[in-house]
Amino acid sequence: MKFGQDFKETLATQDFPSHWVEHAIPYGQLKKCLKKVLKELKDLGLDHDTLQSLIDPENHSPVALKYRLIASENSDIVRPTLTVDVYLEDDVIVEASLTPASRLFFEKIASEVRHNHQADSGSTSGNSSDAGQDDDVSVQDQNSEIQHKKNRRHETIQLPLVFDHEFFEMLQNDVSNIDSLQDTERQQMSDEIKALGEDLAQITKPRRVHRTDMIPWRNIFELYLDAEVFFATHEQEHGARSSQLALKKLQWFQGEVKKRELQRIFKIPQSQVAYDRFLRINANLLKMLQFQEINQLAVHKILKKFDKRTSFGISKSFRSAIQSHQFMTGAIGRDVCAQMSQHLTNVVPQLNDYLCPICFMVAYRPVKLDCSHIFCLRCIIKIQRSRESHCPLCRSDVVMKATISKFDGSTLDQWSEHVGAVMAANRVGNYLVHLDDDLAKYMKKHFPTEVSDKERHNQIERGLEDYGPGYKHQECSVM
Repeated sequence: MKFGQDFKETLATQDFPSHWVEHAIPYGQLKKCLKKVLKELKDLGLDHDTLQSLIDPENHSPVALKYRLIASENSDIVRPTLTVDVYLEDDVIVEASLTPASRLFFEKIASEVRHNHQADSGSTSGNSSDAGQDDDVSVQDQNSEIQHKKNRRHETIQLPLVFDHEFFEMLQNDVSNIDSLQDTERQQMSDEIKALGEDLAQITKPRRVHRTDMIPWRNIFELYLDAEVFFATHEQEHGARSSQLALKKLQWFQGEVKKRELQRIFKIPQSQVAYDRFLRINANLLKMLQFQEINQLAVHKILKKFDKRTSFGISKSFRSAIQSHQFMTGAIGRDVCAQMSQHLTNVVPQLNDYLCPICFMVAYRPVKLDCSHIFCLRCIIKIQRSRESHCPLCRSDVVMKATISKFDGSTLDQWSEHVGAVMAANRVGNYLVHLDDDLAKYMKKHFPTEVSDKERHNQIERGLEDYGPGYKHQECSVM
C-alpha cells in the first residue's frame, strides 16, 4: 500500500478527533503541488536527468544550478530560490550535454544576459580622446586583453519559479497549524492535570483517622514512575519514547495496578474517579503522540519524494529550518510528563526520595550535613565511631562536624556513649545542630509505617550492641 493511502486510512481509523484530522498534513495536496513543480521545471527544459547533472557538485560544467532555502527577514518562513551560474564565452554557453529544450532555455538566458550587458556598456560609455600614432600598438594589446576577458564571463541568475514557493509555503503553514493544535491540547491537559492534583491532595492528605488513600496512590505512582511510560531516564535508554513503546508501557502499568488490586483498597470513592481521570490523561497524551508521529512521517515522506523527483537535496536543510517548531521536536510528551511530575506524583511523596543512602531505610531522624546530603542519625553515628570524616556521597570533610549541641560541640557518637541513640534524639531534638526536625516530622506524617519500622530496627541494633548476640527484642507492654 502506498503511503498516501496508508496515511489517509490511519487518520480515518485511529479515532482521532475530527478537529485533529482537519489539521493533519495534506499529503495528497502536497503531492499534486509537487507534480506542478516538476511540470514547471520540465517546461524550462530542466528534466530529472538534466537537473541531476547540473546540480552535481563534482560536475565542472559551464552551467550549474543551486537550490537553497532563504529565511525571510520578518518571519520564520523560508523561501526556496533556484539560481543558475552561467559561464559564457562570446555570449554563448558551451555545454554539449544539454538537451535541446535545456539548451534553448539557457540560450534565452544568455540572450537576456547579453542584452543587459550591452545596456550596461552603453550607459557607461563616454567621450574618448584620440591617441597618438605611437600608441596604436599599446592600445591594440589592451583591447586584445579586454576582449579576451570579455569573451569569458560568469553570470548568476535567479530563476522565477512559482509552484515550489507554493509547495513549501503550504508545508510550513501545515506544520504551524499542528503546532497551534498541540499548544491548545497541551494547555487543556495541563489544566486537567492541575485540577486532578488538587483533588489528589485532598484524597491522600494524611489524617489522624485512617480514612486516607495515601498508601494505594503512593503504590500507583511508584509503578507509574517505574514504567517510564513516555520518557526514559536510564543511561542506556533515555529520551522520549515512541508511541508504540509508550502503549506497551502504559498497558504494563495498568496490568500491574490490576494485578496488585490497588483499586480495591481505595477507601474514598473519589479515588476511583481520580484514577479514571489519570488514565484518561495518559490516553489523550498517547493519542497526541500517535498523531504527531504519523504527521512527522508524512513530512519526511513528502520531502524525500521532493528530493527524489528534483534532485535538489533540500529535505535535510528544510527540517533544520523548522526545528524551532515543537511539532518536529516532539516536545509535547516531555512537557506533559513534567506537568504530571510536578502536580501529581509530587503530591504523594515517594519513599525512594527519603531513603538513607547507607542503610536504604527511611532516613528518619534525618541528619543534614554541611554538604546538604541527608542520612539517618543511626548511620551518621556509625560513621563517626569509625572515625571516617568524609561524606559517603561527595567526600566532603563534614561528618565529624555533625554536632549534638550548640554549646559543647559534642559529636553525635560522643553523645550516644552516654545515652542510647534513639533516646538522645528524643531528648535533645531542639539542640541537634544538624538534625532536620521539620523533615523528621514530615517523614513521620507521610511514612508512619516506615518510620515505626526504622525505630524498631534501631532499637534492635542498639540492643545487640549493648547486650551482645543473645539480645532478644521485646515490644513494650502495658501491665
